[in-house]
Amino acid sequence: MARMPSAERRRQLTEAAIRAMARDGVPRTTTRSIAAEAGVSLSVFHYCFDSKEALVESVITTLTDHSVSVVKEAIRPRATLEETVRAGFQAYWDHVRAHPDEHMLTYELTQYALRQPGFEHLARRQYELYGEAYAQLVEELCANMGITLAVPVGVLARYLAAMTDGLTLSYLVLGDEAAWTAILDTVTSHVAGLVRTP
Repeated sequence: MARMPSAERRRQLTEAAIRAMARDGVPRTTTRSIAAEAGVSLSVFHYCFDSKEALVESVITTLTDHSVSVVKEAIRPRATLEETVRAGFQAYWDHVRAHPDEHMLTYELTQYALRQPGFEHLARRQYELYGEAYAQLVEELCANMGITLAVPVGVLARYLAAMTDGLTLSYLVLGDEAAWTAILDTVTSHVAGLVRTP
């Protein structure tokens, strides 16, 4: 087995854990199954992660990065604020459609962390990450487009996290793709109305 920097090995194992957890569920995913998924020995796994808590935190952070990175790429300034905001929501929605198992896993991780003694702080951290990611996206959008907010950044960030969280769960449960164009248009219009031009 080729030697790999520990940070890269952790990324490899985290991605393997995401695949295994999405396929088998969080409680049924073992360190042995993750190591097998990554094609490494169990000792390599334990060298990179000293606890299941550290692994779950890495999975949560990586899943957040997966969806945030596509939105960040999509919200480069366009002709209008509405087009820019819509592109961000569309990129997120496309990610949900392309990777429903990953998004379902985020909800399972929340429930797992809330029910597992000593892991409750990971559920809180998961939602803090969502808020931090949205706050950064909002601040960058405002700076790039020369706009100011009608509400505090933190309020809008938490609103966006709660809204996308609810819409994602609704889609995973109902699977109503036809309704999403109208929903995204409504959300875009509403969010665009929460900013003001100087």
